[in-house]
Amino acid sequence: MKKLLILLVLIFACSCGKKQETAKEETCSSKIKVEKEGKFKMYEMSEMSTLMEQMYVDNQRLKQRIQKGDTIGAFPNHFLEIHKAVMTDPSENDAFFKDQAAQFIKAQELIYQDPKNAKEHFNDGVNACIQCHEVKCAGPIQRIKKLYIP
Repeated sequence: MKKLLILLVLIFACSCGKKQETAKEETCSSKIKVEKEGKFKMYEMSEMSTLMEQMYVDNQRLKQRIQKGDTIGAFPNHFLEIHKAVMTDPSENDAFFKDQAAQFIKAQELIYQDPKNAKEHFNDGVNACIQCHEVKCAGPIQRIKKLYIP
């Protein structure tokens, strides 16, 4: 009985280990690319993707401070890198992106300059992100929407 159980477990384990052919899949940030052979190739995030991840984390913290009524602190100057960070696809750094980035920075700066209306300015910054991502890279929109302060 034990031998039969061991044999069944081995057969099951071997059948689960077969490679399946997977079609190419690319995402906006191209973190992982799945190739037809089923192998994974890791890609480094672009400067812009890395910056946006950091801005997301910073805005999660800022959202919490605004909701709790804590002091806002100082404007994070690394946000200004949005104007010169290298993108995954450099052709995406066009006039539309530059305009949206400027609107985002303006809204972010207003949070710190006008803390009485921080919630409104914060949500304006989230809107600028979403408007840009609707055109450039829709993938993170659902995640960005979680930043809204109700």
